[in-house]
Amino acid sequence: MTTGYTTGVFDLFHVGHLRILERARENCDHLVVGVTTDELALQRKGRRPVIPFDERMAIVSAVRCVDQVVPQSSMDKMLAWRTYGFNKVFVGDDWRGTPAWAALELQFAQVGVEIVYFPYTAHTSSTLIRRILERFDAGTSVSLSQ
Repeated sequence: MTTGYTTGVFDLFHVGHLRILERARENCDHLVVGVTTDELALQRKGRRPVIPFDERMAIVSAVRCVDQVVPQSSMDKMLAWRTYGFNKVFVGDDWRGTPAWAALELQFAQVGVEIVYFPYTAHTSSTLIRRILERFDAGTSVSLSQ
């Protein structure tokens, strides 16, 4: 059995999130998804997610292609591997070639974990949705093409 693992904040859940989860599940028998805690998101991004952690866990748990949802309270992917025993890890290709993922490629190769990069959904992102919401709250006209 192939166990896959992917993580995300999954704030303002959108079709890009859904597509990466669907693609991940197509490439494994059991999909474990780590949902980033509010505290880790604050530490990494300097702001809390719009949607609280418990609600994001519930949303991801309701996605039919997801087999198991776990909290991600650390960015340590090797710790996650020791905890969940996955054979494949799935991530957007916007991370390919970054120092962190280049190092992970070497570490995971030593333990037989394959990294699968998926195309990033550039036309839809939580950051774009958040900017639109901020402009809307400020009374600025909003266009979805911005």
